[in-house]
Amino acid sequence: MRSLLKVLTLSFLGLVLFIPSALADNSANRISGNSRYATAVAASKKGWTSASTAVIVGGDAYADAITAIPYAYQKNAPVLLTNKSSLSSATKNRLLELKTKNVIIVGGTPAVSNDVVNQIKKLGISVKRIAGSTRYETAAKVANAMSSTSKAVVANGFVYQDPIAIIPYAARNGYPILFTNEKTLNSATAGAIKNKGITKTIVVGGTNSINSTLYSKLPSPTRISGKNRYDLSVNIAKKYNLSTSNTYVSNGFRHPDSVIGAALAAKQNKAIILTNGDNLSKEPRAFIGDKNIKTFSVMGGTPSVADKVVTQLKNPAVGKTIFIDPGHGDQDPGAIGNGLQEKDVNLDIAKRLNSKLNSAGAIPVMSRSNDTFYSLEERVKKGANANADLFISIHANSATASASGTETYYDETYQSANSRRLAEEVQPRVVSAFGTRDRGVKTAGFYVIKYSKMPSVLIETAFITNSSDAGKLKSATLKDKAAKGINAAVSAYYR
Repeated sequence: MRSLLKVLTLSFLGLVLFIPSALADNSANRISGNSRYATAVAASKKGWTSASTAVIVGGDAYADAITAIPYAYQKNAPVLLTNKSSLSSATKNRLLELKTKNVIIVGGTPAVSNDVVNQIKKLGISVKRIAGSTRYETAAKVANAMSSTSKAVVANGFVYQDPIAIIPYAARNGYPILFTNEKTLNSATAGAIKNKGITKTIVVGGTNSINSTLYSKLPSPTRISGKNRYDLSVNIAKKYNLSTSNTYVSNGFRHPDSVIGAALAAKQNKAIILTNGDNLSKEPRAFIGDKNIKTFSVMGGTPSVADKVVTQLKNPAVGKTIFIDPGHGDQDPGAIGNGLQEKDVNLDIAKRLNSKLNSAGAIPVMSRSNDTFYSLEERVKKGANANADLFISIHANSATASASGTETYYDETYQSANSRRLAEEVQPRVVSAFGTRDRGVKTAGFYVIKYSKMPSVLIETAFITNSSDAGKLKSATLKDKAAKGINAAVSAYYR
């Protein structure tokens, strides 16, 4: 008996220990400080406990930082930032913590003054500077200081967001990042290509960054571009199959945080993707959902990336495409009773759900967003064409005046177990929102859930033909609570 109790106890403990991880939200941790200099220091602490060599660039010299990172990677050196006229205190303290012996400054005196050089030397650290009279020359000199390679990345030296996401890939493969303008191959870049024997180039950015004429003059060029800076960062991560086990996320307009994040991503062999700072952009959302990414490092404080974005990243349903199907429409009113038409109730709840899913970081798609009619076949096809991860059909019920309550249906043709699990998450939350009678989770062969191949449910929110239920369906507050409940059910489904 004691042996049996011991086995049962261990089994129970194992179950208890398993549950929290199964129910956990995604992980999204900030790497930040109270300034760009402090953020760079915080990033260095994630990658280095000591460093005999460190690379320092000016806090406003984004081009210098971009070209410096592949070089710093070869030196196993963190990249730190400084004020141009005096060594930033956070950077000074970090150099001492790292027991740094050698500092390499990338950039000229307009970016990092000689006063900074002297302050570093007073710490007993030797200093070397790599600089040219232009950003093109500086990039070329950095390239010449790197190990030999036959491939280079070429980007517009004034469009900083273009090369951010390719920095980890370039660094780990030993490719220098060279600069040009939109139309002309400058002599410094041309010289670096010749001196290093570059035979292949990766051109980052569209024709607005580097036009087709210049592109054709580069050695065996391959272009990677996107519809915008967010799309470009995602396309780079996809094309070069960058590791997404812990993806770095940064504001596409906050270059100091982005370049420092790219340096750490290179060290850890991870991808970095860009987003709007106030709301997770649709391109990274789709990428996150497609790759099922669960762990993130967010670069910068709330001025760079708002808490809302962090909350979206933590949502297990982030990036998942949720198809919302408000039943009926136009000439098909659905159930009618107590001054309500079902088509209007369904659409109202669906719009509220659409807004909440979008705000939470999912990708909602609606079969209809106005009083339009689509056949059942068209609704199923729309869900399939959207590559939806879940299909949620919203309806209201009708029967005799005495019938009341909420019920959620699933079909057993496709994804039976997952559809049931989704229904079991939805049902109690909608019941709680409306305060209706719980009629339970049921199976039925309704067309839209029978022929949709993703996990699918059909919700009968309440009975239009019951005066009490109809009163609840008239309440904007309760319909909003129901939409909130369905949104929560979607997140719970992915936990």
